[in-house]
Amino acid sequence: MLYGKYRLYCTFETEAMLPYFKGSTFRGVFGVALKRVVCVLKNVKCEECLLRPPCLYVRVFEDRSGTPRPFVIEPPMSSQTHYPEGSSFDFNLILFGNENENLGYFIYSLVQMGRIGIGKRINSERGRYVLQRVVHGESEIYSRETQVLNLPEDLQDISPDNLVAANKPCHRLRVNILTPLRVKFKNRLSGELPFHVLVRAMLRRASSLFSNYDLRNPDLDYRGMVTRAGKVKISESDLRWYDWRRYSNRQHQSMRMGGMVGSIVYEGNLTEFIPLVEFSKNVHVGKQTTFGLGKISYEILA
Repeated sequence: MLYGKYRLYCTFETEAMLPYFKGSTFRGVFGVALKRVVCVLKNVKCEECLLRPPCLYVRVFEDRSGTPRPFVIEPPMSSQTHYPEGSSFDFNLILFGNENENLGYFIYSLVQMGRIGIGKRINSERGRYVLQRVVHGESEIYSRETQVLNLPEDLQDISPDNLVAANKPCHRLRVNILTPLRVKFKNRLSGELPFHVLVRAMLRRASSLFSNYDLRNPDLDYRGMVTRAGKVKISESDLRWYDWRRYSNRQHQSMRMGGMVGSIVYEGNLTEFIPLVEFSKNVHVGKQTTFGLGKISYEILA
């Protein structure tokens, strides 16, 4: 599965006020901007549009088939909410599969997003920014000065074999949940994280992404892994529930979007799960990943 992670460096042209967690704000305006960029029949509803089948916007934002979105926006991790004019900030855009070939549309949409403005209105105007440059790995692939986008030739191709690669033994593992993690167990959002619940969520994410953005599928013992994950114990936990709200432009209402944050330490036979945890670190896990939710890191303790 092709995997592209792009770092975007921006500067506010006007004063801006953003929420503590910025993922929903970025994702919402991103959708508006992408539609403006690619839409040809602007006065026709998406569901009635003749050009719906090949439309990039529809594929990315309007698909109701259950296909995972081909992107993740990792918003600034800073708790800063007030940005004076001239303030700098950066964030990541992650793309999966062949959507990396459409990087130009995504980058131009993020340029347009800056012109539309983000955050709360200050004197009737949202914070406007300019996209200064985009970096992939160590290479600058776009700059405001040149207005030229150079598609990277060294995209990472994540093989499903990576999920079963051999690792050094692991018997103690710390998982850090950096942005709210929303996982369901028995059709309910869980406020606890036994290891088998986390493994179920990671397996769903891996299976879904590979099924839709790669011709190869991981050769994993799904049922056996869940069973073995059930034997792993929690030795430490400082997980807490973080509640926040977002406004849905689609549903025209405020929605509660809580999730778990903090860290948790697992003990047991964890070796076979490390490749899956590493994969999930790169792609996020759980629900609403496009907002940047479910960002994790990990440490092997023993």
